[in-house]
Amino acid sequence: MRLVPMDPDNAVAELSLLDTGGLLDVFTTLEAPTIAEIDGEYAAVLLAQPNLFAVVTGKVAVANPLGPWLCKAFRPVDENGGRGYNTFSEFGRVRQRYPMRTLLAESRYDGAPAYTLIYRAYSSMCGSIHMVDEVRRAAPGVYLGMGTWGFTDAQRRVPRPFLLTGPVGPYRGDIGTARPGFTPGRRELPGPPA
Repeated sequence: MRLVPMDPDNAVAELSLLDTGGLLDVFTTLEAPTIAEIDGEYAAVLLAQPNLFAVVTGKVAVANPLGPWLCKAFRPVDENGGRGYNTFSEFGRVRQRYPMRTLLAESRYDGAPAYTLIYRAYSSMCGSIHMVDEVRRAAPGVYLGMGTWGFTDAQRRVPRPFLLTGPVGPYRGDIGTARPGFTPGRRELPGPPA
């Protein structure tokens, strides 16, 4: 059963107080945004992580003071999907990294639709580790995401929560080299748990 979105004035604060289990519980009550709804750059921050390994890898990857994560950005290509990237500040310069393909797909957590970010569609480190993010709308302009990555089914089911707010700016342009002949498989679109 889907609940109504959270109050936009309180959603960020409420989500910031929850642990990973609480965030996943909320995530399964939310609706997926449409492809057309997500357009532009969205400020991004990590939320409570599930374990020490996720905390450490998250700090190294996106909370590094030498190259902090600023946002995720998206643009619809058509009614079925779009493109996107992540933006970092690297020594004072803004850089786009880690392109992804976006589409609506069944969530690995509950089988309901989620706005899904597939990094494997492009050549990058995130694509090489089979990173897939799922996003749902918590409130207007506030989106709860569950990031996953790994080489086994068990690794790819560990949720790494993050928060997107915005849009805070326009999409800067497509980046990345598409993987020739890439079609999302079980690692990228596993569907609901068995």
